[in-house]
Amino acid sequence: MLHTALATVAVVGVTAAGTVFVKARAHSGASPVSSSATASASTSATADGEASVEPVAQPTVDHDALLAEAMKSVSVEDDAQVSVAVLDLDSGDSASHGDGAFDTASIVKVDILATLLLQAQDAGRHLTASEKSYAITMIENSDNTAASALWRIIGKADGLDAANERLGLTDTEGGDDMLWGLTQTTATDQLTLLQQVFGDDSELSQASQTYLQGLMGQIEADQQWGVSAAADGSRWALKNGWLARSTTGLWDINSIGRVTVDGHDYLVAALSKGNSTQAKGISLVESAAKAAVAALAGDASTSSASASPSASASPSASVSE
Repeated sequence: MLHTALATVAVVGVTAAGTVFVKARAHSGASPVSSSATASASTSATADGEASVEPVAQPTVDHDALLAEAMKSVSVEDDAQVSVAVLDLDSGDSASHGDGAFDTASIVKVDILATLLLQAQDAGRHLTASEKSYAITMIENSDNTAASALWRIIGKADGLDAANERLGLTDTEGGDDMLWGLTQTTATDQLTLLQQVFGDDSELSQASQTYLQGLMGQIEADQQWGVSAAADGSRWALKNGWLARSTTGLWDINSIGRVTVDGHDYLVAALSKGNSTQAKGISLVESAAKAAVAALAGDASTSSASASPSASASPSASVSE
């Protein structure tokens, strides 16, 4: 007759390399036996009956593939293009979909203020009263006159490009002369910019980050569309951009920011061009933002479950460059 012996396991040592040794003894009083392997560890017996438990690498998740799959459900007009990038600030997981350069329209205003704050840090000074006034209306209300004033102060494209080199934006180029809204960028570069605003490792001081985050969290009511659609409540901070191109009549619609879903903070950049109407462009970037967050959030939920035993309105917005 076969008898099954229950075993107790005790950790008896750790090598310098980090290998954990365990000893198992049968409750029946039999001689030591090796512990059984688990889903996350492999075992090998040693001469004295101890078992070496070594970690097994978890399978790599292709987050870009997950996002590409999620984007299949997003409707894109024939002449439109969309690109989206997302980062889970807690896990560090990221993904991107789509490529190519896009006009920034008014999302460049975040970059303009980041540049101004970086320049002020270098000079060891605070923003002046007029600079603060311009910054508030530029971000919260997307005021173009304020943006033009700060664009001049930072040195236009040369100042922006110099700051972006330090901030890690490698595919963003400032617009000619006063055409700051035609600055060219990519979704992944905008994600890099968001990391500078919201991340731990930043060229911006904590005071500068807090200031910019605060303004992005107080956007006027009729501009609270975009990536906020992916949030699970009111916790978001964003900046949108919208521009009808005079040459084609088609719309650039962009949205960047931070959203909170199930306790996780995500950075999202959704850029689009070639939209036939402003409303369709807004719907596109909102759908892309939702798909991006869902791609990472779904993977996080799956990982959590395997390790454990147990909608947004889109208000209209006035035309802005």
